[in-house]
Amino acid sequence: MRKFFIRVFGCQMNSYDGDRLRTAMNHMGWTESAEDEADVVMLVTCSIREKAEQKAASEIGRYDLQRRRTGKPSVVLVGCMAQRIGREMAKKFPCVKLVSGPRHLGLVPQAAAELTPDCAPRFFMDDDPRALIDLEVVPTARTNPFKAYVTITYGCDRFCSYCIVPYVRGRLQSRAHEDILNEMKALIDGGVREITLLGQNVDAYGKDLKNGYGFASLLADAAALPGLERLRFATSHPKDFDADILDVMKESPSICRAINLPVQSGSDRILREMNRGYTSGQYLELVDRIKSALPDVSLTTDLIVGFPGETEEEFRDSYRLLEKVKFDIVHTAAYSPREGTRAAMMDCQVDNRVKAARLNEINALQASIARASNEQYVGQEFDILADGWAPRGEGKIQGRTMTDKVVIIPGGEEDFGKTIPVTITRASHWSLEGERRRKP
Repeated sequence: MRKFFIRVFGCQMNSYDGDRLRTAMNHMGWTESAEDEADVVMLVTCSIREKAEQKAASEIGRYDLQRRRTGKPSVVLVGCMAQRIGREMAKKFPCVKLVSGPRHLGLVPQAAAELTPDCAPRFFMDDDPRALIDLEVVPTARTNPFKAYVTITYGCDRFCSYCIVPYVRGRLQSRAHEDILNEMKALIDGGVREITLLGQNVDAYGKDLKNGYGFASLLADAAALPGLERLRFATSHPKDFDADILDVMKESPSICRAINLPVQSGSDRILREMNRGYTSGQYLELVDRIKSALPDVSLTTDLIVGFPGETEEEFRDSYRLLEKVKFDIVHTAAYSPREGTRAAMMDCQVDNRVKAARLNEINALQASIARASNEQYVGQEFDILADGWAPRGEGKIQGRTMTDKVVIIPGGEEDFGKTIPVTITRASHWSLEGERRRKP
């Protein structure tokens, strides 16, 4: 019986792809093993920033050395990095025997099973940005049996000037809603209690199908599935976030009160250069509408500092926007040029030292905001869905509230997958701590 190992880099969509590959390999009789025992190592890769590619390339180099010593593993490279520079990796590292773009995942399991130690590399590249040969399998073999991801769209049509996604994941393509709902039903029947709907821009769901069935319709139908305790989604785009999404959220108690709404910059000029399609004022108006409709909502965002040409005052625009909105979490990044994007060719690239200083300053601000926000939760009562061990502290487990707050409590493996009532006792900038609430 042959053995495989999967490693996932990057986003939740890659985690979903990794779970589907794992499931498909199991269906073919392969066994998942430790990486040093594997005949085939499958790497699901990311290209969103240069550092993600460097990390994966370093791992490939390590596997190549191992292969020279032991004759294995053969490396299967899939995902965004594979699409962008997979041919270069196969040329540089003889251990790379199979390369596939994200839109040809359906060909990967069988091709991986057919690899031999001395075979020539095979390539399934996404040359047509609208073609799709997907892996039609429900991801039953997951690292978490109680939570699951389901991708609802592939690719993106927004073409933000800094973003490589449309070039490595192709154009927007929505899955048929019947397929999505059937997959969700199968997951629920298998014990899943929480599902996150995924897309580069979930709000764009259905806008390529022209049948009137959009993201709000899918959200309503998904929330109504029997047995589903919690429903999440990521990521939203401010330009496509329609009012009917809020209407569905207000009427559906199983939809978690948590929205990731990337702003990327607080400067109107930078937003134009990014091709985001909205102003800071329009973004703030949308935030006000969301908070008015969902007073208990948890808002998170993504922010880039050091975009080409960003002045100190334009950085201050972003700083002031964070002070005003007071997001629960801000995923920050220093701008990373991605070859082939318009921003990478712009003049006035910001010095790395300036970017690092701005990143440190914005992170310090957000840490202060998040701690103050979380302090308000102390003494309050919530139900959390326990989903695994806490990263620090022996005998501690973690779960999330409906507003996506991480809560750490004492517990053990027997609690995983259970909904536990807790009282918050302590807050930090990144998580909450609590104790079990006793039944009256």
